[in-house]
Amino acid sequence: MKSFEVTGGCKLSGEITPQGAKNEALQVLCAVLLTREEVIISNIPDILDVRLLIEMLADLGVQVSRISADTYSFKAADVVAERMYDPAFLDKAKMLRGSVMLVGPMLSRFKRTVLPRPGGDKIGRRRMDTHIVGLQKLGAGVEFDTDRGYYILSAGMLTGTDILLDEPSVTGTANMIMAAVMAEGETTIYNAACEPYIQQLCIMLNNMGAGISGIKSNLLTIKGVKELSGCHHKMLPDMIETGSFLGLAAMTGSSIRIKNAGIPNLGIIPDRFRQLGINFHFEGDDIIVPEQETYEIQNDLDGSILTIYDHPWPGLTPDLISVLLVVAVQARGSVVIHQKMFESRLFFVDKLIDMGARIVLCDPHRATVIGLERRHQLRGITMSSPDIRAGMALLIASLSAEGKSIIHNIEQIDRGYQELDKRLNSLGAIIKRIES
Repeated sequence: MKSFEVTGGCKLSGEITPQGAKNEALQVLCAVLLTREEVIISNIPDILDVRLLIEMLADLGVQVSRISADTYSFKAADVVAERMYDPAFLDKAKMLRGSVMLVGPMLSRFKRTVLPRPGGDKIGRRRMDTHIVGLQKLGAGVEFDTDRGYYILSAGMLTGTDILLDEPSVTGTANMIMAAVMAEGETTIYNAACEPYIQQLCIMLNNMGAGISGIKSNLLTIKGVKELSGCHHKMLPDMIETGSFLGLAAMTGSSIRIKNAGIPNLGIIPDRFRQLGINFHFEGDDIIVPEQETYEIQNDLDGSILTIYDHPWPGLTPDLISVLLVVAVQARGSVVIHQKMFESRLFFVDKLIDMGARIVLCDPHRATVIGLERRHQLRGITMSSPDIRAGMALLIASLSAEGKSIIHNIEQIDRGYQELDKRLNSLGAIIKRIES
């Protein structure tokens, strides 16, 4: 097991550029299965989850070529669908939550697929109902193999229909889109997710010849086509990394320029950091965060304590809840953090409490943070990263703390952040990667 040894209390300075968006990568990489022609994708992050998915595509017979550090060519002309049943392939799928999005394109093009229970972060129940029910409405037959623990989906022909998603699931919406683009007739998806990742997937598919309208809205209309062609696609910067770097600058009292931040696609994220009292401004597509000794949480207009909660886009992405919580630890004032979607995502706060934070975990979904106002530093401890986003939050806390911290299980962090230790060390952080 690998660990980070973090020496806290260092001021950071310099420039850092967000990687390509992890969540977009998992969608658009699956979409290459929808055509026999070459698809070139750039700004792909070099992280564990993405490397695993690319490996799985190659296992299926996709011809993969690395053109440059962040650009790949994919050609799915000779895919062998039966390879999805291989035990080694299924074991990989179980390790990666994003593998669920292989189902839509495989069912669309090859009329059959399997779906094991996918892995990913242990942040609470992550139901598959939205995917299964939507695919059934398009005409897929579904069986569950109890002995081997996976769903078997097949369809002689997928037919367009009206689909009302029971929740605006990002991966569920992506699967419905990829299944419907070559279905017979027209499909409408109500209550669709409309995150920038979904918008990017739709733009890419339209460039391949799909007929998707309603992009950026919660109602998508998809006119099925016979086949799709190749394309070139450039991914967006990762808005979760951008938010993480904002939080890092605030907690460590550092001055950082976040280059090429993808500001038009950040939505409400900058407003939420400003509500915590963080100062920053935009220059072109860069975010400049000045050194700030103190920051004060805003109250609601009636004087009530601020509540920050996640919500489907254009609301706040749940992936930044952990970072916002840790930033509040050194603020002046108090805030309630309400994580609505996952019942285990806030359980990392016990580690922050051990570091000296004043946090009351009200229930699995809510925590009240009483800011330390920089009157007391956090203290370094030994801990373990439970998931990608909590791992980043704990790293931010460790960099702001007094003394040394050890963070175990950093494979979780590596799943979502590319060479994070090297990139932060270039700003003046002291992070050592060690074998534990």
